Amino acid sequence: MKKTTVDEVLQQGIYGPLETKPDERRKYLGTIRERIIVALYKKQVAETEVYPQIEQSMKEYPGAHLFLNGNMNYEELSKYVKLATKNKIEHKIVTNKEHDTEIGLVLAMDDAIDKEEIFITKKEPNLEKPQEKKGLFSKIFKR
Repeated sequence: MKKTTVDEVLQQGIYGPLETKPDERRKYLGTIRERIIVALYKKQVAETEVYPQIEQSMKEYPGAHLFLNGNMNYEELSKYVKLATKNKIEHKIVTNKEHDTEIGLVLAMDDAIDKEEIFITKKEPNLEKPQEKKGLFSKIFKR
């Protein structure tokens, strides 16, 4: 076990405990990349509709934690807060005045899961959409 020096103890007393990967933690709302299940950019969180992949991931990982960017308007975040509450997922609004990240939402575990792709590029289509299209065409081509 490494012995801590007086200087290290003083530094931690002044600045708080040493943090692993501080840049990564600032970017990913207090967590690190290897723990992330899924993430959204701020512009995605600001969209009106909730991304279905977020709820699906909450159901797949019931022990996950939701981190939301506190530099965003609460109105934009509230739909995800409600989703977390509905799925019994702990959530935390993280505000960092010194560093503003482009990340708006992170769903992460306490331990590493090392998912290769964490960013959602587009919303998954709803299963009901093809039926709507069929209904639309039947309306257009009615006699």
